[in-house]
Amino acid sequence: MSTPSLSSATVATAGLATTRGVLRADGRSVHRSIKQELRDNLVAALARGEQGEALFPGLIGYGDTVIPQVVNAILAGHDLLLLGLRGQAKTRLARALMRFLDPLVPALAGDPLRSHPLAPVGAVAEEIVARDGDAAKVVWLPSEERYGEKLATPDVSVADLIGDVDPIRASREGYDLGDLRAVTFGIVPRTNRGIFCINELPDLAPRIQVALFNILEEQDVQVRGIPLRLPLDLMLVFTANPEDYTSRGQIITPLKDRIGAQVLTHYPKTREEGVRIMAQEAHVAPTAQCTPVIPALFPDLIEEAARAARHSEFVDGKSGVSARLTIAALEALYANVLSRGLITGERAPVARLVDLPATLAAMTGKIELAYEGEQEGPLKVGWHVLGEAIKTVWAERLPPVIADETHERPVKRGEERKPADERDQGPWKDILAWFAKGNRVSLSDRSSTADHLAALSAVPGLAHATEGALAPPAAEKALWMEFVLEGLFHGGALAREDSLRGLVYTDLLAHLMGREERKRRRS
Repeated sequence: MSTPSLSSATVATAGLATTRGVLRADGRSVHRSIKQELRDNLVAALARGEQGEALFPGLIGYGDTVIPQVVNAILAGHDLLLLGLRGQAKTRLARALMRFLDPLVPALAGDPLRSHPLAPVGAVAEEIVARDGDAAKVVWLPSEERYGEKLATPDVSVADLIGDVDPIRASREGYDLGDLRAVTFGIVPRTNRGIFCINELPDLAPRIQVALFNILEEQDVQVRGIPLRLPLDLMLVFTANPEDYTSRGQIITPLKDRIGAQVLTHYPKTREEGVRIMAQEAHVAPTAQCTPVIPALFPDLIEEAARAARHSEFVDGKSGVSARLTIAALEALYANVLSRGLITGERAPVARLVDLPATLAAMTGKIELAYEGEQEGPLKVGWHVLGEAIKTVWAERLPPVIADETHERPVKRGEERKPADERDQGPWKDILAWFAKGNRVSLSDRSSTADHLAALSAVPGLAHATEGALAPPAAEKALWMEFVLEGLFHGGALAREDSLRGLVYTDLLAHLMGREERKRRRS
């Protein structure tokens, strides 16, 4: 049985011991348990002043919540259960524990349990040491080879995780069926002296969970009714979704009781944290011909859409809304802008709000709908949460679309109150009056930048109102003009229809009257 390790050339170059005797004489490789190794290296990191996100680079938003609990678990020598909804970086956190493993550790060559050469464990290792003594070969394991992972599914067997007795080998070699030398080991024993993560633990059948419990507590297991002694040295990490406890399975009480620490994960607490995650995780690659520009408004809108979905009546809150939704949406947006740039020949096309429909294909597949959402359909729910995001950003930067009389400035003595049609429309009066005359704006995600700006500039007062209310940078002028139109739609002042490759804005009253007329004709 071979053990993945460094090549002999690398070992020789690094001056590492190649035999058990040389390792003993060197005296530097002291045998420690995996949990002691993790603890020692974490203590050293803390002593260097590392804390929060610096301890686990790339885990954004957990610095003051999740990470301190994980630190305490490692210092206490506990196994871990990471409990949280999907897309909360549970697996990433488990993999990040590799940072606190030694860069290289020695192992006995030929031992499937990867015993320390000076502390052999199990019949195979003991046989190698008895046969070869100090001449026994040593291999060196890098930290990444000491992490194992398995997604729990109902069809996972004891043989997959623990191993199986090979009666043919036992008969051929003359071993008893209870001898570890007659066992073909599964993934857990082969990660001995390392970290092993089981994702979605409740999906494991109870009898498999019992086998894991036996390894942790009793250090033995029964395979085909044959008791096997397995003194493994492991740091076990489990992940689970709270929904799974009731919907698909549960963690058996003895195993849950044996897990030392349960840590609750969460979605980003703030929009800024969500945007940082998007920027870190999204794979956006320009081409030699085109480098799309994604203004900061879009990550804000996408993150706000995800936050709106997590609280929407149309979305199953128990399932959660993964951070993968925002990452995929940003990638889809970037791809749509890149496609337009390549078609129009523009080297630096700027993203538009009319590009947002391209994100729906990435978003809708990552949202589990509640009954109300199923009645509406995934596309409508996707548009709904995007609309909620636009309304949130509008409220942060612009006055209400239609003024609320209860929040108006008090009328001074001698001043006449303006008529409702003038009072309510605020800075958008000229824009809405133009639409009321039967005009419309058609925007496309395939038009050139010049044509896009020309379509927006045709609306009297739009550029002036946008400049006065937002003062956008010149490169984003068209984007914010478009944002004003979209906000007027979501504020109930304009109508909007889908076109083949974009959106069409029209007068709300004319749209409603036209819709009623169409209904009348059909009837």
